[in-house]
Amino acid sequence: MATRRLLTYIALDTSGSMNGEPIVSLNVGMHSLLAAVRSDPYTLENVWLSIWTFNTTVKNILPLVEAEQAYFDDCVCPQSGATFTGLCLEQIVLDVKKNIRPNTLGQKGDWAPLLVLFTDGRPSDTAAFRRAVAEIKQLKFSKIVACAAGPKADVNFLQQLTPDVVSLDTADSSSFAQFFQFLSSTISAQSHSVGANVGNGSSSVLPPPPAVINP
Repeated sequence: MATRRLLTYIALDTSGSMNGEPIVSLNVGMHSLLAAVRSDPYTLENVWLSIWTFNTTVKNILPLVEAEQAYFDDCVCPQSGATFTGLCLEQIVLDVKKNIRPNTLGQKGDWAPLLVLFTDGRPSDTAAFRRAVAEIKQLKFSKIVACAAGPKADVNFLQQLTPDVVSLDTADSSSFAQFFQFLSSTISAQSHSVGANVGNGSSSVLPPPPAVINP
């Protein structure tokens, strides 16, 4: 019998505005996140990860894989260019539809998936973003967490995607480190929920954010 999985998608903004300390801090944060994921038995048992980046292009830098096999290669940024958030979300929608196992007569399918979106700006492709939001809502993710990193991040767009938007006042190493710690706690909470066979794996309350994060 196939194991029920918690498919977890992480979308990272690597546009030109992330150059310098922000992209370095994002890379450090992602490495710490994967280390935390690997240290949690429930997460190792249930979570499958897929990591995406978006700037002028969209890349699936980690195709869907069980948490124990997950890896992360440091991201780099272009000097400038568009931020194709919508296109990234559209690609994630296609990936979910392709990979999620539905319920069948003889077996329950995967848990409702988890989505994380991290950005320091606003979508360049607003029409695609709105289309993707509509499709994502139809897929019924168990939890969607969006992070608005720094003062230029557009919270209004993110709130179209999810009510669970957290904001970082500054895009520096301390703020990023605390956000990724919060994110690892969120993934752990979801994996513990499904590990205990609670509902569909959704959690109505996120772990409490650190002081640097504005819920």
